[in-house]
Amino acid sequence: MYQNVRELNQFYNGTKLGELARKYLSDKVLDFWGNTNGLTVAGYGFAVPVMAPLIETSRRGLILMPSKQGVMVWPSINRNISILCEETQWPISTGFIDRLVVLHGLETCENPRDLLLEIYRVLGPGGRALFIVPNRLGLWARHDSTPFAFGSPYSLGQLERQSRACGLLPKMHKAALFFPPSERKFWQKLSSSWEALGSKYQDGLLEVFLCSRCISKYLLQLSLAWVNSLESL
Repeated sequence: MYQNVRELNQFYNGTKLGELARKYLSDKVLDFWGNTNGLTVAGYGFAVPVMAPLIETSRRGLILMPSKQGVMVWPSINRNISILCEETQWPISTGFIDRLVVLHGLETCENPRDLLLEIYRVLGPGGRALFIVPNRLGLWARHDSTPFAFGSPYSLGQLERQSRACGLLPKMHKAALFFPPSERKFWQKLSSSWEALGSKYQDGLLEVFLCSRCISKYLLQLSLAWVNSLESL
């Protein structure tokens, strides 16, 4: 179940809660990929809130937004790099992308396996994908005022099994958004303390996962061979 692009944009740019979420998620993304010099960087779903620092230093940038969500012009002051695409049929050459961020894309999609295989296809040698998904036991996945309440949240084990089956091997994971998803100023003022504490003890406080994946050509070749053998029957 996709949320409308205008509602997503309003959350991250029109609410204090969304602005805080954008800040803390961006900080975590930079922890993974602080240097994108010479790389092709892309985002899928509604990855706009965390993409600016990555694209600023990259060789080229691209934003993919699924048709059922809708698309918006981004960035607003320079040449638009956003395009509308189908969930599992991206207008991108095989192996074109070096770094891919998926935010509000996996948990909301209709065919997770096909989406993961499409992600595998577009990642080049040494390519990596970063999935930002809500923890199914976390507060953010159960609070209807945030985009993380839409779709099907994940456990860390579920995400690892699905990605491995499609040739995307786990590299590392972190967590973010430990503070309660509340519009009350009291909780928002304490957000930095919550984030610091949560980062220190994140194994017991996983609210929103950030999981890095790299590709395994060997695994995918086995998967495609199995699919091809079935199609020939």
